Amino acid sequence: MTERRVTRRALLVALGAVGGAGLTLGAMEALGLLPPVGSTRVDFRAPSRTDFTLTGRASASVIVLGAGVAGLTIAYELEKAGYHCTILEARDRAGGRNWTVRGGTKESALDGTSQTATFDGALYANVGPTRMAQHHTTLDYCRELGIPVHVFGNQNADAFYYFEGAGPLSGRRLRHRAIQSDLRGYVSELLAKALNQGALDNAVSPSDREVLLDYLRTSGFLTDSNRYVGGSARGYSTGATVKPPIAESPLALHDLLEMHRGGLSKLGLFATLESDWDGAMPMFEPDGGMDRIPQALAAAIKGTIHYGAEVTSIKNDPPNRVRVTYRSSDGEHEESGDYCVCALPPHITSRIANNFSQDVNAALRTARPLNAGKMGAQFRRRFWETDDRVFGGVTLTNMDITQILYPSEGYLGNKGGVLIAYYNLGSSADSFGLMSPPDRAARAITQGTKIHGDAYRTEFESAFSADWRSTRFSEGAWVIWPGQSSGGGPAFDLLQKPEGRVYFAGDHLSYAIGWQHGAFESARQVVMDLHKRVLAGP
Repeated sequence: MTERRVTRRALLVALGAVGGAGLTLGAMEALGLLPPVGSTRVDFRAPSRTDFTLTGRASASVIVLGAGVAGLTIAYELEKAGYHCTILEARDRAGGRNWTVRGGTKESALDGTSQTATFDGALYANVGPTRMAQHHTTLDYCRELGIPVHVFGNQNADAFYYFEGAGPLSGRRLRHRAIQSDLRGYVSELLAKALNQGALDNAVSPSDREVLLDYLRTSGFLTDSNRYVGGSARGYSTGATVKPPIAESPLALHDLLEMHRGGLSKLGLFATLESDWDGAMPMFEPDGGMDRIPQALAAAIKGTIHYGAEVTSIKNDPPNRVRVTYRSSDGEHEESGDYCVCALPPHITSRIANNFSQDVNAALRTARPLNAGKMGAQFRRRFWETDDRVFGGVTLTNMDITQILYPSEGYLGNKGGVLIAYYNLGSSADSFGLMSPPDRAARAITQGTKIHGDAYRTEFESAFSADWRSTRFSEGAWVIWPGQSSGGGPAFDLLQKPEGRVYFAGDHLSYAIGWQHGAFESARQVVMDLHKRVLAGP
């Protein structure tokens, strides 16, 4: 039985490698092997004023460094129990990397480059977080704070793939539905043939074989003879006005594999964004922009938020105090509190004067910031909807713009719209970051024209781009821990613990790095740890 289970698992791994998570999960469901949904949540218990009433102890004062999602959450949750919180934020706004750009937004990068957004009316661009998965804690706070949300079209069968230097399909915009249907169909055909030829008899029982064959025929749109010849799932030929529409002929398997070799494999998106645990639909976005979340948190906090306050030192002040100095427009200031929570990026914190141990400072320096770039582009006409029938979703490319994200609200509007004209990472983001904002826009529009035609150029009005490596007080989109895929390791583990009376928090100290969910979960863990310590006494 052990051998049968291992072999069956190997079969499912092979399905995932070729056909993505959709094919794998469908097969697991057909075989009754789908496990319970996991989570990266902590078992959170919000502190309460009654905790102090019952113990006879008093709450404490806490200095929070950073008014990003983690810092705001710490103050918000601690205040529920009566803690006095003061937040120091270097920017002139709450949210940190949760940044929504609107008309009038101004920003000066580290290299002195300045931009002012000229988006019309209520139009905006989320140049930080874009979407929320349904299993993320972020949605719980939207509910608690009364933030309305709408579905974000992370996956749209009518959006495009566009690849260059990728074989016979190069330079063609291809609908997601066609690529996904053909890949699923061919993989289903190959597996059905293997089952019929007895090649998997030792791996799949006879009863399982019939169930799996039925799944493959249905999922892959196979004929009775287990052949893939296309089908309605991939779309119809155009121009069928009198006779019934005719399904388009499938793309050749060889050409699809060449496309994979030339670009899709490099993106890790061979099948669909649904392959990602945090990318599966439905996903969500707050009405009016992602920054509605930090705005609501900041409004709910009773303590003081000092904006324009750049922290210059963090010192444990034995036996039971923490002192923080900061610089603002009117000079140097000092805050003193019982505890401090540092929710700044670790590579920023490592440069601030402190009296931490050598091990803690080394741990802070271990994190490596990863760059990302995004550009919101305003067009006077929503041609992606009217001309190309794309309502939300993402177009994927192997060009250095990487992807185009279409807005998930304002459908059918007559006042134009803003889409994300590029969202890239790593070296591509670095290349864009070296350009001036006008040059970034020109390159993005040139590449987008290859997909959407002249409308992408003639309807373009203005743009605002973010290069996170050169963005003040962030200097990166998120961090990676060398040698670790998503957290873990000695440095990561050490920073989960307080250094004296200073705690550390942020998505970089979670197993959901780069997500607001990670920031919320890290903050909640720190809140519980600090509260437990206060209740236990000095």
